Amino acid sequence: MTKKNIVIIGASGHASVIIDIIEQNNQYNILGLIDSYKPKNSRLFDYKILGAETDILQLIQTKQIFGGIVAIGDNSTRKLMVEKIKTIAPDFSFINAIHPSAIIGKGVTIGFGNVIVAGTIINSNSNICNHCIINTKASIGHDSTLASFSSVASGATLGGGVKIGESAIICLGSTVLGNLTIGKHALLGAGAVAVKNIPNNAVAIGVPAKVTKQREENTPYL
Repeated sequence: MTKKNIVIIGASGHASVIIDIIEQNNQYNILGLIDSYKPKNSRLFDYKILGAETDILQLIQTKQIFGGIVAIGDNSTRKLMVEKIKTIAPDFSFINAIHPSAIIGKGVTIGFGNVIVAGTIINSNSNICNHCIINTKASIGHDSTLASFSSVASGATLGGGVKIGESAIICLGSTVLGNLTIGKHALLGAGAVAVKNIPNNAVAIGVPAKVTKQREENTPYL
């Protein structure tokens, strides 16, 4: 059966992780990469950069591209790119990249455009919306929800029934106790332990995590 052609939008470290996942799953044919900041025809692994996102519509028409995935780690930047692609090419199909070693529990629902990296665990009845990142060895407790464009970094642990708001950031090795809510655009710092809800746009650090300041949606954090 002929594999559908896809492109990866972004050509940095996160893209290399996604390439590895897609190659291991052997479901799609990676035609190349899209990146506005790197020279056309330069390479990541064996794949050429085909152009910028403004070239996507032409590539769809000439190269029979089915869709692809946005390989941008920063939540707000990833959201802006997804919205831009939807405007340029409304029929573009966003795929998931789910590593074969990930453990996905019974009743888990997963939207589209998500990156689920090696060693992750998503327990039963959880809901992963769209364009989320769940990184290496992160653990999502049962009945939890990740809203669109949120990210859970490597080694982070969410208890059962946790709700992660849109574009929220759960940093490396942090922990969220069960049945808590992390608000939209909030950031839980590396190694922090959330023992109570974190409001929208808050930055919380420490053990136990305490809110130290507020952040704008587009504030850099990577």
